[in-house]
Amino acid sequence: MDVDPFIGTEITDLPPPTGLAATWWAPKPQVGNTHPGATYPLGMVSACAYSGAYPTGYGRYDLSTEGLPTALHDRQVASGFTHFQQSGTGAIRKYYNYLRVTPMLQPLDDLGQLWDLTDEEAEPGWYAATLGSGVRCEVTVGPKSAIHRYTFPAHRDARVVIDLSLGGLAIPFGQTVPLRAHLHTLKPGVAQGEVVVEGAPLAVHVECDAPWRQMLWYDRRLMPGGTRLDFDHIRPTTLRPFGLMWAGPSEPGQVVEVRLGFSLRGVEQARANLEADCGPARSLAGGFDARREATAQTWSEHLGTVTVDSPSAERSTVFSTALYHSLIKPCLAPGESPFWPADGAFAFDIATMWDIYRTQLPLLTLLMPERAVELAQALLYISEEEGNLPIGYRMARGADQFSRQASALAHTFLADLCELGLPGMDWDWALVHMHNDLRRTYGEDFLLRGKVHPISHTLDLAFGYWCTAKVAEHVGDRALASQFTPLAAQWANALDPATGLLQDSTFYEGGPWNYSFRLVHDMAARIGLAGGEGAFIDLLDRFFGVGAPPVTQPGVRPSVAEMAAGYALSRFEGLNNEPDMEAPWAYQYAGRPDRTADVVHAAVHQRFGTGRGGLPGNDDSGGLSSWYVWASLGLFPVAGQNLALINAPSWREARIDVGGAGSDASLTIETSGFVEPESDGPAQYVRAASLDGVPLDRTWLTGNELHRGGRLHLELGPTPTGWGTTTRPPSSPGPSRSSREPTPPSDPLTTQRTGGPR
Repeated sequence: MDVDPFIGTEITDLPPPTGLAATWWAPKPQVGNTHPGATYPLGMVSACAYSGAYPTGYGRYDLSTEGLPTALHDRQVASGFTHFQQSGTGAIRKYYNYLRVTPMLQPLDDLGQLWDLTDEEAEPGWYAATLGSGVRCEVTVGPKSAIHRYTFPAHRDARVVIDLSLGGLAIPFGQTVPLRAHLHTLKPGVAQGEVVVEGAPLAVHVECDAPWRQMLWYDRRLMPGGTRLDFDHIRPTTLRPFGLMWAGPSEPGQVVEVRLGFSLRGVEQARANLEADCGPARSLAGGFDARREATAQTWSEHLGTVTVDSPSAERSTVFSTALYHSLIKPCLAPGESPFWPADGAFAFDIATMWDIYRTQLPLLTLLMPERAVELAQALLYISEEEGNLPIGYRMARGADQFSRQASALAHTFLADLCELGLPGMDWDWALVHMHNDLRRTYGEDFLLRGKVHPISHTLDLAFGYWCTAKVAEHVGDRALASQFTPLAAQWANALDPATGLLQDSTFYEGGPWNYSFRLVHDMAARIGLAGGEGAFIDLLDRFFGVGAPPVTQPGVRPSVAEMAAGYALSRFEGLNNEPDMEAPWAYQYAGRPDRTADVVHAAVHQRFGTGRGGLPGNDDSGGLSSWYVWASLGLFPVAGQNLALINAPSWREARIDVGGAGSDASLTIETSGFVEPESDGPAQYVRAASLDGVPLDRTWLTGNELHRGGRLHLELGPTPTGWGTTTRPPSSPGPSRSSREPTPPSDPLTTQRTGGPR
C-alpha cells in the first residue's frame, strides 16, 4: 500500500467543499498536526527532523488552537533529529522531542541553528532529508530504538552532536527541563545516559561508528578526557545544554551511523533493547539497512490487514495513510514501567483518549486483539498505581486527568473487550478499577445529584455505569449490575425535552448541538425525548446543514466574535474536531440510513485528500484517521456496545483480516451495483444486504459477527430502498440479565470490590 507520511503535516488544503460539506464549520486549527518521521507500529520511538514547531516538533507552525495556524518558520527547517514525537495532537502540555542528534560542519557554538530542510522523503519506518549544511540524513526505528545514518561531505571538522538537555518545543512554555541527568562514556563509540523528564527516567544506550574523537560537553564547552556528567538538581534557571559529541575530518560521502536504544528502566535495559532491535554492537556495518527493512516488513504486515479495491491511486493513498496513522499510537512498551515493578504491560502517549476511544481503539481491537488486551492491562496497571483510569497518559509521572474533556472513557474500551470474550483479562480486577474510577472527579456529584456539569460528562458517566454493569454481569455480580442500571439511565437527566438537545452548560470545543447526538445505549428513549423520530431527524438535518447556505471558516487568529458567530451556527464540525464524529450514524436509529449515507459520503470524499494539507484537522493520535478507515469501509463501531453499523462503502470490495496474529479469519465486504464515487457526486445507498449468503435486514453487525469474519454483501444503488427503515439498531436501558446467583446488594456510594492482576 502506498503510504504518504507527509499527509496532514501542513495547513488543510482541500478542494472547496460543495453541498453538505460546505455548510460545516471547523473550530479547531485547520491542520493535521502529523509528522512524517520514522515510526514503528505502536512502538515506543518515533524520530523526525526537529524545528521546535507546534505541536510535534516538526514543521512550520506556531502555537494555534483555533482557525488557520500561524507560521513559526516560513519554510521547512531543522536543528537536528529528535525522538518520541507525538502524532497529530494539539495542546497537551508534554511534547517530548528528547535526545536531539545533530550532524554538523560548524563549531559546537552553532548547535541549535536552524538549517533548511530539503529533499525530504518518508515511508513507514524511514525518514530522510538533506540539511542546508549539505549533510544527508536518514533515520529508522525499531520498537525501542532508533538508528541515524548521516552522509557527510568533505570537511576538516565534521561532528555528530547529541544533546540530552533538549526537550519540548520552541514555543512559550513549551520547553521540557530535565530534573536530573547522568551521562557516562564507556569506551570509544559507546556511551550511556539517563534524563529524568516530567518525572520519568528516560535511559539511552548510544553506539556510534565514527572514527573520530569522542567527548562530553557542557554549556557548549568541550570536556576533553572527561568520562562523566552528573546533574542531581536541575532547575529552569540553572539548565545549560549538555551532551556527547564525536568530531573529526570527513571524506566525501563518508557515512556515520548512530544507534540509540531507549528504556524507562535504566541504561542496561536500554542496551538490551538496542541489541534486541538492532543486533550486537560488534558489527554496526549494515545495521541501518537491516533495521529499516525489518521495520518496513512489520509495517507491511500491519497495513496488509486491510485491503481495498480501487482504480484510484490517490484514494488508495489516502486510505493506506489513514490506516498507517491509525496504528502509530498508543506507545506500547512491555516491561518498561518506571513506576511499578511488574514486568507486564505498560503504555504511554495515550494522549487523546477522548478521540481514540470511539474509533482507533475499536480498530485496534479488530485488527490486533492481542495488542488491545495488552493496552487494557496497561490501563489497569496505571489505574492501580496512579489512582485513576487515564483520560490522557504520557511519558510522565502522574496520569493527566484532562477533566474538562470527558469522563470514564476507558470503560467503553474495556466493555467491548469483555463482550468479545478476548483471553488474557482478569475481569474481577478490571471491575474494581472501573467501579472506583466512576466515583472520581465528577463522579461524586453524579451519584448525589443525578447529573453534573459540564453536562456532557453526565452522558459519559451514565454510559460508564452501563459499561461497568456489563462487566459486573460477566463476573456474576448481578447485584452490582442491578445497582448500576438506574445510574446508567441518568443520561436522560442531561437532555432538555423542550429542545430535544442537551441542557445549557459549558462545553469543550463545541456546543450543545455537537454533543447532543452521541450514540447512547438507549437511543430509542433518547429519540423519544426529542419528540419522536420525525423531530429527531429534523434536528439532525438542521445540524448537518441540509438546505443551509455555505459557511465561512475561521481565518488566521480569529477574534472572539468570529469564533462565537461560528459556534452559534450549531453545526457539525466536519471532522475538524472530535465531539460529533459519531453523529452521522444517529440517523440509523431513526430509520434513515440514507441520510447517514449522504453525510458520510460528503465527509469521506471532501474532507480527506492527498498532499501535506490532506487532513481537515488534528489527527489526534489516529482518532481522525481511523474514523476515515471505518467510514470508507462502510462500517462504524458503536464503542462499548459491541456493534458496528453498516453503510455504503467507498470501495468496490474490501477485505479485513480479523482475529489478530495467527488467525486466518477475514471479513470480506463486497458490493454489487457499485459506482466509483466522485467527491462532489451523489452518494450511493445500501438497497439490500446479506451476511454469508443470508439476507440481512438490519443495519448493523454485532461485534462478535464482525470479529468472526465472513462475507458481507451489499447491493448498492443511486436511490435508497426500504432497507434499514423498519428495524432499528439495539437500544438497551441496561445490560441483559445473567442467570448466575446474585450477590448481596450494597450502597453505590460505599461499595468496594477487591481484586488484582493474576
